[in-house]
Amino acid sequence: MNKKEQTILPKFTQLLEEMGENIKLARKRRKLTAVQVAERAGIARSTLYLIEKGDSGVSMGAYFNVLRVLGLQNDFLKIAADDEFGRKLQDLDLLK
Repeated sequence: MNKKEQTILPKFTQLLEEMGENIKLARKRRKLTAVQVAERAGIARSTLYLIEKGDSGVSMGAYFNVLRVLGLQNDFLKIAADDEFGRKLQDLDLLK
């Protein structure tokens, strides 16, 4: 069975690429090699390369494990934490 590849629009691909670059910079700031991070995260070096490129085909778990190795695992809690649009929709519904 083939994995279904996700379609990501170009403007959102840029966001993933920026995230990958941020992860790469965080690794370099900590003076960790790609091999060290990959081993500690339990992933292949090639997977870390894809993460640092912002590849959408890499599992969220692999991204999480790399962030954990870098001490940035709590950044996952920031995803969708500030749902401004959702709050506006909710407020509109409450006004009815």
